[in-house]
Amino acid sequence: MKFNRSVYQALMMIGQFGINMLVPVFICSFLGMFLDEKLGTDFLIVIFFFVGALAGGWNVFRFARRIYMKGSEQ
Repeated sequence: MKFNRSVYQALMMIGQFGINMLVPVFICSFLGMFLDEKLGTDFLIVIFFFVGALAGGWNVFRFARRIYMKGSEQ
C-alpha cells in the first residue's frame, strides 16, 4: 500500500490552521475571564475574545501567505 505524501501534508496544514486560530482565542479568552474575576467586571472576556480572534486570523493569514509564496517559487 503506497501512501500519498501530499494528502498528509494537506492534513498537516489543516491542523496547523486550526492551531494558529484557536490558541490565541483560548489564551485571550482565559485572560479576559481572569481579569474579569480580579477586577469585578463582566465585559473584558468579550473584548479579549475578539482580540484573540483577530490575532488568530492574522496568524492564519501569515501562514497561508507563506505557503502560497513557497508554492509559487517552485
